[in-house]
Amino acid sequence: MKKLTLLLLAAVLLISACGNAGVPAASWTCADGRARPSSCGHLQVKDGKLCGGQGEPVMLRGVSLNGLVTGEKYLDPALFRELAEERGVNLVRLAMYTYGVGVVGYCTGGDQDRHKADIALGVDCAREADLYVLLDWHILSDGDPNNYLEEAKAFFAEMAERFRGDPCVLYEICNEPNGVDWPAVKRYAEAIIPVIREKDPDAVIIVGNPDWSKDLKSVAADPLEFDNILYTLHFYAASHGEEYRRMTEELSRAGLPIFVTEFGVTASNGGFPRDLEGADEWISLLEREKISWCLWSFSAAPEPCSVLRSSVLKHSGFTEEDFTDTGLWLWDTLAKHPGR
Repeated sequence: MKKLTLLLLAAVLLISACGNAGVPAASWTCADGRARPSSCGHLQVKDGKLCGGQGEPVMLRGVSLNGLVTGEKYLDPALFRELAEERGVNLVRLAMYTYGVGVVGYCTGGDQDRHKADIALGVDCAREADLYVLLDWHILSDGDPNNYLEEAKAFFAEMAERFRGDPCVLYEICNEPNGVDWPAVKRYAEAIIPVIREKDPDAVIIVGNPDWSKDLKSVAADPLEFDNILYTLHFYAASHGEEYRRMTEELSRAGLPIFVTEFGVTASNGGFPRDLEGADEWISLLEREKISWCLWSFSAAPEPCSVLRSSVLKHSGFTEEDFTDTGLWLWDTLAKHPGR
């Protein structure tokens, strides 16, 4: 508890010190040939692809924490640098649950100051490790993003003010809408995007869609009228196969900007079976189409989708014995795809 208190205090002091006086410069850069803030700068969406500051298509490949409060120990500068320098990661996703029990749910009585301090710390860790970072408004059990529309407006206004102009920060405004149609999600996005744009006009924003962010056909039929927007696709290799790959390829080639902010090599509930062959087929498609991706999840939760074994208690300095088959697959996949 003492360590957690010190971490939170450090984050609050960071916020106070930085304020809006400009984006702090990173003290270290990773020159590994991958897309990084130091080499590609502020990202943009151009011709349906995520691109660097000069307009060249880029790939972000990374990992998602399985929750902010539950994953606080991984908000560690040593870990973020290890992921960048030793594993080839160039994106970390900070998944902040909007609905939950106790301190976890940001909109359901959770500790909002703690969540925001965790985000500030995570962004600082990413910046110092030359990583991009995705701020994920992680709706799930709440289903309809409009349920907490006012809370989302206030949150994103504060985040966009705090991180305005920071090239490492991207915004994911609704993780997995479910039980609602695209018009409802689109209405939510049309309310949230201007809030971010007012403070951070050039930020890249990623928008979820119905059916736990798999209903890209509805999106393609009635897209948003904003620049620098991508649409979320989520899949789990053992549950979502060739039908979803065909849809993804067809829509990507038609120009729909897509970002896989979450996927797994397992079934959609995070459990067995692992389908590594199916995951390889997905990665081949995403790499061909220049669709960035982020694996769920960097955690030691006792489930097959986790990167770490459940017995692993440390939060940096990992060895191969610390990883599940999911983690070993991830590092091997990253090694096979070293380019931008």
